[in-house]
Amino acid sequence: MADYGHELRFGVFISPAAGQSDRVLELATLADVAGLDLVSFQDHPYQPQFLDAWTLLSVVAAQTTNVRVALNVANLPLRPPFVLARSVASLDLLSGGRVELGLGAGAFWDAIAAVGGPRLTPGQGVDALAEAIELIRAVWSADGAPIHHRGVHYDVDGAQPGPPPAHDVEIWLGAYKPRMLALTGARADGWLPSMGYASLEELPGMNAAIDAAAVEAGRRPDAIRRLFNVNGGFGDGDGFLEGPPHDWAEQLTELTLLTGMSTYVLSVSSEAELRTFAEEVAPAVRELVEEERARGGRERDAAAAVGGGTGGADAGVVAGAGASAAAGTDGTPFATVPTPDDGRRLSDERPWDESTRPSGPARDPSRRFSADQQAAGRHLIDVHDGLRGELERLRDLIAQVAQGTTDPAAVRSHINRMTIRQNNWTLGTFCETYCRVVTGHHTLEDDSVFPHLERRDPALQPVIDRLGEEHETISELLERVDRTLVALVAAEPDGMERVQASVDLLTDALLSHFSYEERELIEPLARLGFY
Repeated sequence: MADYGHELRFGVFISPAAGQSDRVLELATLADVAGLDLVSFQDHPYQPQFLDAWTLLSVVAAQTTNVRVALNVANLPLRPPFVLARSVASLDLLSGGRVELGLGAGAFWDAIAAVGGPRLTPGQGVDALAEAIELIRAVWSADGAPIHHRGVHYDVDGAQPGPPPAHDVEIWLGAYKPRMLALTGARADGWLPSMGYASLEELPGMNAAIDAAAVEAGRRPDAIRRLFNVNGGFGDGDGFLEGPPHDWAEQLTELTLLTGMSTYVLSVSSEAELRTFAEEVAPAVRELVEEERARGGRERDAAAAVGGGTGGADAGVVAGAGASAAAGTDGTPFATVPTPDDGRRLSDERPWDESTRPSGPARDPSRRFSADQQAAGRHLIDVHDGLRGELERLRDLIAQVAQGTTDPAAVRSHINRMTIRQNNWTLGTFCETYCRVVTGHHTLEDDSVFPHLERRDPALQPVIDRLGEEHETISELLERVDRTLVALVAAEPDGMERVQASVDLLTDALLSHFSYEERELIEPLARLGFY
């Protein structure tokens, strides 16, 4: 199987240099702003020149909004699986479901032993990893049954599982040898090799070994995500990932279609490298791959219609990926679905009259859009999902106040850090994390998109005016929540009830507003562009 059809993701691998800690955090937060999907760090606890990777990962998660974070890969011999599982689940809960787990069998055994860890043979390392995966998943289980595991490397006798993570955390294995590849196919959610350890020529054979192990274990091969740690330079070379950004895009497109790799994690040390990868390479690869997948699907449909089978179509997708994709297609119908408003409300008070909301022009069902055009609407929904996560965290903190396990000051601190508390929060977040990506190095002011949409389609003006009014109302509702928290500290009557009422009204307003904004803007953003 060449292309597994996985969603494309792009991330960075940043060296956790202790002497450049500020720089490390700057690159990590830039990855979030630039719209990348993943920030990852190597994990070598015995290395005094490195920051502790788990501490660093936690700080990065706290300072970002949308990007996933992961150890690439966790040093299992020095991070006991039971404790590691709880650490991952805890950070996943605190970050709104943005943690994944890279694991390896271990290496550098002299250094591990020097700090008190076990000294294992390669075979023992694989055995210990297999046991660890079983234990980690048991800790994440929500069924509540005590965990009993008596193995060669780990013993657990009656420990309680939990907490379960906020989402189904994926376990990715850094694997190269036959036993590790077999374990990946049988038990893992992803395969995470690195350039330099796995050559491009070796990838198909390794994939085949993973696929065979998956089938033997009763799994579908496409259940395993294929990630690839890469390195290179943006220059004028003609080797793999040594040329200009458009060459990178064509090469990664071909690699996706030939080998099924679909998550690319670039080792970066500068802002320029990160921006070029995020703003030029990633969007181009997404568009090229989507076009090739769409073309391959049409060819397979045509072949099936005339009884020609599918083999030739698959070959056509792979051959000359860069050139054929560059030829382009006429796009596909707009398919991004706005988050529905289910109509449920927590408060009897209404922040506005929803029946007076205007609607924009009707969508043309025959209009077709490129992958980049349609990505704008999808990203607006992603931004809103991040804001919905902030709202859930706020509600959880309020519940903790009611239970007496935290204090109002902690909630006020959280509110002040919330993206939705910042100036121009909706448009500002969207522009920071997306607009610059799709427009290269063109600088956009936070207030440029809405006026542009109005100029291009005056029929949108009532909608945009209404969205602006709702932004102001939401800002007022956030201030109301803060005032009720202050009143609670002052022990005013019915303090907790007033806090809960203000948060319920804010929840109703935000969820309703997000759905309305997505309904009205995701198609115009694709149709009209940004500037």
